[in-house]
Amino acid sequence: MRATGTRAAAGLIGAAVLLLTACGGGSDSQDGPVELRFSWWGNEQRAQATERAIAAFEAAHPGITVTGEYADFNAYFDRIATSVAANDAPDVITMGGAYPREYGDRGALLDLAEVSQYLDLGKLDEAATSNGRFDGVQYGVPTGVNSYGVVVNPAVFEAAGVSLPDDTTWTWADFERIAAQISAAAPEGTYGAEDPTSADALDLYSRQSNEGLYTPDGKLAISAATVTTWWEMTSRMRNAGATPPATLTVELGGQPAPEQTLMGRGLSGMRLDWSNRLAAMRTASGAPLVMMRAPSESAGRQPGMWLQASQLYTISSRTEHPEEAAQLVDFLVNDPAAGREILTDRGIPANPEVRDAISGAFNENQKVEAEFIDRISEQVGPPLVVGPVGSTDTRSILERIGSDVLFDRATPADAAARFVDEVTAAIS
Repeated sequence: MRATGTRAAAGLIGAAVLLLTACGGGSDSQDGPVELRFSWWGNEQRAQATERAIAAFEAAHPGITVTGEYADFNAYFDRIATSVAANDAPDVITMGGAYPREYGDRGALLDLAEVSQYLDLGKLDEAATSNGRFDGVQYGVPTGVNSYGVVVNPAVFEAAGVSLPDDTTWTWADFERIAAQISAAAPEGTYGAEDPTSADALDLYSRQSNEGLYTPDGKLAISAATVTTWWEMTSRMRNAGATPPATLTVELGGQPAPEQTLMGRGLSGMRLDWSNRLAAMRTASGAPLVMMRAPSESAGRQPGMWLQASQLYTISSRTEHPEEAAQLVDFLVNDPAAGREILTDRGIPANPEVRDAISGAFNENQKVEAEFIDRISEQVGPPLVVGPVGSTDTRSILERIGSDVLFDRATPADAAARFVDEVTAAIS
């Protein structure tokens, strides 16, 4: 999924460059056993799959041991910023969004060209691989491919007597109307949709109007008018009961795991989310959830959806074992033994050969995700413009200002103007 974070974390990233400059580059690997640290974010299900992949790597590389470290999404990036600033970064660090650019620009990540003989990127999807390349330097390797769309629970639709939408023609007005219809007919505590506001949703929504969040030269692309229209829609949905009340939406924002969402608990008809979370939400809900194209994909100036690296594996520039760290990353993305353990948890494998080798092991949930990616691959818009340095603040800015909209402390127009001003300052 795309990763964003706080201004405090960004400050710690900046502090890290001072330590990197003072301490110099990483030392060469020594003879004898090598110990690596590998970090990621996610729930227990992801941790178990990753530990199995680590065990397969250790079996194939008996001189290397790997210690896994993970945290939930909300805590992960603050923890990484702290460890980098303290010169105690893991050897292999899972990242996403603008973080590889921010850390890479500050000297905290290894230029992967330095370990190219141990890390083969030639078989990976180029669109996903480009998400880890900034100013000609490859800092990240895609864990897999996914896309942002709408997760739908057909059982909630059926119970409410509402027909499923045609995702080749529906619009945001249809999304709003359908959510209200479901909430009106569903049992108390079940909603037509969860509040859809997120940086990813705004990116998609504005790309349909030929904007997007950022320009290729690192400026803000989304207009205050577009953000105003978005928050006018979400305010109408909240007022109509189509989405939860403000207090519940804020509470859910602090519970990002699939099993904690209303969708994962079977209490929502629709939710905007990443396709690589579909299998976990199907498992949590016990319902045959499906993935649909976002509203207005056919009605806007261009499609807003895009294919993206689900996450990125990066290597610390301070690692004492760059060659072995590269071998671990290579194993994770290019070896079917790792693919059989991770499957689609970090997106559809970016290596087509691994994808083909493990497709027979996909369960029904994973097949649905893979079929969705196959279906939309020729219908998505242009590649994503990854945010510039400072854009990791966008998530916290959006949450803070969005909370004022939720509780009617700010009008959509005033909130939109503040959002544009604050994000522009953050990326300047």
